[in-house]
Amino acid sequence: MRRTLILTKILILYLFSVSVQSKYHSRSLPYDSEEAKVTNLHFFLHETISGSNPTVAMIAQANITNNDNNSSVPFSTVFALDDILKIGPETNSEVIGNAQGLGVLIAETSTTNLLWYWDFGFITGKFNGSSISMFSRNPTTAMVHELSVVGGRGKFRMAKGYAQIQDYIQNDTNIISELNVTVIHY
Repeated sequence: MRRTLILTKILILYLFSVSVQSKYHSRSLPYDSEEAKVTNLHFFLHETISGSNPTVAMIAQANITNNDNNSSVPFSTVFALDDILKIGPETNSEVIGNAQGLGVLIAETSTTNLLWYWDFGFITGKFNGSSISMFSRNPTTAMVHELSVVGGRGKFRMAKGYAQIQDYIQNDTNIISELNVTVIHY
């Protein structure tokens, strides 16, 4: 009986020491998170909607005959986008990247809504090779559209934030939008 009691105490003591020793074990240093950075970006998105070299194209459309919302584009239409990002609104302004993504018309009500997914990739400057991913739903009638920054790569890893987009120029062939983006990243 005494031997069993001593053996039990030794096993309990051993189990406690194992659990304490295994609390943390690594051959590398523990993760030390960097301090979050806040970056404010301002640039212009140049989109060509018609002509010989459009940057937006309809890639799918449902076979719906009624169009109760009187939209020029029916519900469930899907667009692919490959727009140009520039420093300014002028056509000869410096190109800093491109915005690639998808847009889907999602509302069959009196207000037309678009669901956007965009990846804004930068090709110059200190953010060369980095991108910001944005996603959101917006009514097309809004004066200022707001998109959520949901991620990024390169210098924008683990990004979050928001973008405000306002049409700067809109005509039959082009839409130039001004973007103010606030990004929190590491």
